[in-house]
Amino acid sequence: MAAGGRVRPSDGEHRAGLLHGIAAYGMWGLVPLFWPLLEPSGAMEILAQRMVWSLAIVALALLALRRWGWIRELVSSPRKLGLITVAAVTISVNWGLYIWSVNNGRVVEAALGYFINPLVTVAIGVLVLKERLRPAQWAAVGTGVAAVVVLTVGYGQPPWVSLTLAFSFATYGLAKKKVNIGGLESLAAETAVLFLPAMGFLVWLAADGGLSFGAEGLGHAALLAATGLVTAAPLVCFGAAAIRVPLSTLGLLQYLAPVLQFLLGILYFKESMPAERWAGFALVWLALICLTWDALRTARRTRAQALRLAAAAGARVTAPRAAPVPAPEPDRACSAPRGPAEPAG
Repeated sequence: MAAGGRVRPSDGEHRAGLLHGIAAYGMWGLVPLFWPLLEPSGAMEILAQRMVWSLAIVALALLALRRWGWIRELVSSPRKLGLITVAAVTISVNWGLYIWSVNNGRVVEAALGYFINPLVTVAIGVLVLKERLRPAQWAAVGTGVAAVVVLTVGYGQPPWVSLTLAFSFATYGLAKKKVNIGGLESLAAETAVLFLPAMGFLVWLAADGGLSFGAEGLGHAALLAATGLVTAAPLVCFGAAAIRVPLSTLGLLQYLAPVLQFLLGILYFKESMPAERWAGFALVWLALICLTWDALRTARRTRAQALRLAAAAGARVTAPRAAPVPAPEPDRACSAPRGPAEPAG
């Protein structure tokens, strides 16, 4: 805060980023309220409609922003195209299963998948990227495994919906990390890969008489078209947040979405929560607390070390230079008097 109570630009940027982050994760957390509005459309039709309309929305956004240069680079790189295809497939699995879960009374189980996701991401870091975990991270992963065991006993089978959502989204995140392109650009590429299969499925559905788009009235068709906006809007807000707030803040905000989904599942959709399910969730939350505490502690240490190194470097730069040792005075008989020495170089 500057003198006179004025907000510095950096404070305003941070506040805007925080609001954008809350908006993004808030929309993702409240999206279970939207999918039931699309009935009687099935999960596969909703997924296909979402792919088609998402591409339309992001294409318009990129056209307005005139951001097309990335396409040439992407097309000329088979590796990046392969990674985009992996990302497209895994996110379609994630989207489709999530829509099915919400419309089949399994919102709490879906929320559990996104609670587990950070733990799965850490595990993938070890298995795929060969990262070394700190003791607190190992404790978090171990607690997460114990939670899955408890939930498996409670359900009578592994929580496949939660695990599939967690692993598909973690794989999607890994692929996006490797591709390393912007959010809108990535979504455009992914939906472009999925566009022809999605359109083919919708055409087949229409020919078979099972397409609900247009058959259930104009309002229903508008809601299906709005799936593109529902997909793109939180992503745009997330992108605005990511460039304005630290990753540690985003890491904390990410829990807002599954918390809201969990509360909706219990309070709005009235899903049951037997004791073993509460025990499993409690273990997951304990693991996330451990993981978050370790991440914040590590971020503080890294920041403090960077500040110390910067201060030490600044001290070396600003330290006064030692006065040069005067040369012995020449023999006046052999040399003329010298003027002031010129600075070196």
